[in-house]
Amino acid sequence: MTLIDSRPGIRAAYRALTAETGVWIDADLAVTRLGPPLEQELAHWFPDDQIQAMGDRYRELYPAYAIEPSPALPGARAAIAAVRAAGGRAIVVTAKHEPNAKLHLDHLGITPDAVIGWLWAEAKAEALREHGASVYVGDHIGDVRGAHTAGALALAVPTGPCTAGDLREAGADVVLDDLTGFPAWLRGYLSEGTGTGPGPG
Repeated sequence: MTLIDSRPGIRAAYRALTAETGVWIDADLAVTRLGPPLEQELAHWFPDDQIQAMGDRYRELYPAYAIEPSPALPGARAAIAAVRAAGGRAIVVTAKHEPNAKLHLDHLGITPDAVIGWLWAEAKAEALREHGASVYVGDHIGDVRGAHTAGALALAVPTGPCTAGDLREAGADVVLDDLTGFPAWLRGYLSEGTGTGPGPG
């Protein structure tokens, strides 16, 4: 929900899982809570001893149902291009299953320098530090925590489940309406001499 609007695809994948298992999942509700790991959502619908198996099956179903319907969000490609134009590397750090995240990006022609999956909230700091990210762009309060844990500037966009107010309250250093404002912000940020090598996520 930072680079890609995955809600249509995730909704379709949940509906496919419901059709296969007979267990009702409110897909419309589930897509309002995107960000945390899949298992947290599945815990609302399945008993604990089934969550791992259902997560595995969901990820198997995902490519067939979720990739095609999910568009890029406004400004996504330009944000990646702006980082590269500034001499930085653009990395994607996500809680999503890494192979499925790569399928989304490949399908949409978005080509970051690296994609690191399976990391949520503070755990994202591991990859951000490894790649030397000075800026992390996210859409969830967990992303703000991950950025700050890594010592990076937390830039947030309210294109996911969290409002601009939620993101500011969580401590986001910058909140933009969406990624269309990112290239201009980045030019200003770098012209002030406050950092280089940003890595939007």
